[in-house]
Amino acid sequence: MADDEELIRTGFRLILTSRGIDVVGEAADGMAAVTEAERLHPDVLLMDIRMPHLDGLQAAKRVLGLLPNCRVLMLTTFDLDHYVYAALAAGASGFLLKDVTAAHLAAAVRLVNTGDALLAPSITRRLIERYATTHSAVRADTAHSPAAAAAAARTPANHRDLAPLTPRELEVLALMGRGLSNTELAAALTLSESTVKTHVARIFAKLALRDRAQAVVLAYETGLITPADLTAD
Repeated sequence: MADDEELIRTGFRLILTSRGIDVVGEAADGMAAVTEAERLHPDVLLMDIRMPHLDGLQAAKRVLGLLPNCRVLMLTTFDLDHYVYAALAAGASGFLLKDVTAAHLAAAVRLVNTGDALLAPSITRRLIERYATTHSAVRADTAHSPAAAAAAARTPANHRDLAPLTPRELEVLALMGRGLSNTELAAALTLSESTVKTHVARIFAKLALRDRAQAVVLAYETGLITPADLTAD
């Protein structure tokens, strides 16, 4: 874990170790986090955003460049939108505020370790609204600007086109975009959880997605679902 406050690191270490999660190393700044991650090869890295020498976002990018199989879970006291988007762009698999409960923190570490992604519900809602608004603006620009249209044409097809997905996979992606877990997906679609996991894995493979965080973004960027869909839920 990486955090410039020793008290925070101590508290998190006690929480995690008491729940059977090994804490293999600690770092007090972003540069040390990169060094320790490269040395220790952790499964999950808890990363604070605001740290000296190198902030958590830049440190996360470097770690994931060195260790693509490492899962990064961002922690911060600052519930600000631009941190969320920057963390996702850096490749983070989760984003939590530091006021989460001890049980939630441990569950989040276990969740991202399985290859899943986690965002707090309030963060997911704003993420949805932000990307839906951005996507609408891009479409408007494309309609009126040849340069924008050319840029859109250069965008990899798997980030614009959901055609490779079957109707069932589209349904699964739409529900993932609303923030449903595999268990909730199984209940909503009356499927076994193993079948849902197969659908999710195929969606990731067909669309070249890293995890659920990217799936949520894509569902809204492509217009598969909108903020109105979330409000209706």
